[in-house]
Amino acid sequence: MITPITPIGMQDLEIVPLERAETIPSQWYTDPAFHVFDLQAVFSNTWQHLSPVSKLQNIGDQVVGMVGGNPVLAVKGQDGNLRAFYNVCRHRGGPLATKDCQSKILQCKYHGWTYLLDGSLRGTPKFDRTELFDKKDFGLVPIRLATWENLVFLHLSGEEPPLEGLFEGIRETIAPVNLSSMKFFKRVDYDVECNWKVYVDNYLEGYHLPYVHPELCNLLDYQNYRTETFRYYSLQHSPIQQGQALYGSTDGPAYYFFVWPNFMLNILPGRLQTNVVIPTASNRCMVRFEYYYDAESRQAHAEAEKDIEYSNRVQQEDAEICAHVQRGLESRAYDKGRFSPEMENGVYHFQCLLKQAYRDAIAR
Repeated sequence: MITPITPIGMQDLEIVPLERAETIPSQWYTDPAFHVFDLQAVFSNTWQHLSPVSKLQNIGDQVVGMVGGNPVLAVKGQDGNLRAFYNVCRHRGGPLATKDCQSKILQCKYHGWTYLLDGSLRGTPKFDRTELFDKKDFGLVPIRLATWENLVFLHLSGEEPPLEGLFEGIRETIAPVNLSSMKFFKRVDYDVECNWKVYVDNYLEGYHLPYVHPELCNLLDYQNYRTETFRYYSLQHSPIQQGQALYGSTDGPAYYFFVWPNFMLNILPGRLQTNVVIPTASNRCMVRFEYYYDAESRQAHAEAEKDIEYSNRVQQEDAEICAHVQRGLESRAYDKGRFSPEMENGVYHFQCLLKQAYRDAIAR
């Protein structure tokens, strides 16, 4: 059950044209009650990225994560199908896995209950004398799972449209780039001292690039940096500066897709970087970066490490400025701001989707 937040004002949920709109209230970024509300209203009702399919190649491969504050697990079954479950034993809530692993069964790390890879309960130690107990009633609770371009997504409520609809048009936009052909290389996690919405806002505009990322401005053609919005995603794109070949090639633009509510696709020639923003507290989030590349040679790996080193510098710059913004939002000096129609239409688009999600949750 979703509990409406007492301080939320219905006037704050109104959507007005960008040129006259105010930003969302600072309380939505700072109040711990909104952190809980976001887990229920947003993250439990949207598709959430978990991992690349390549981490689930073999029977018994398991990937763990958190979605909407819930521990989750995806596994490849004996029949070759991918399934997802809450990573919660039906006995007393213990975990089936505490890290990514591989096993022919799922066994609770607390009391040893065992489940088959399809989630059915198999073994219950020391339960012979328990009355009125049927194993069929205690299988793992399933979660909706789907894939797009070899990326695994989960949906806790199952009420949203098919996953494919979330990304409609992206393949055509980036053609001839083929994301499904890129190979997973590395995952990097960052703990950022800001609300997840601060990080998303920051991602969604190039307004701050000259002031926060001067090195990145040498790579991108900032004068031709543009943002477009669609139903469930927005796209920032820019040509790469002439002569710049940090990612191995300059044959193509840079694409930065934000997909509602917290997923990013950063696409440059020869490279895909995915970001997922995971809320951990009202003033903290974890940002998970995963890197994919076209080539797998030793030279390509060396280039990939340089790319990751460069991206790490950009991420540290973002993390630092987002932490400062969080403190500003928590101050007595700020409540709401205004948008630059020229530079912040992506932020406005995200905040409109957020308002609609809040409206829907309160209606439920």
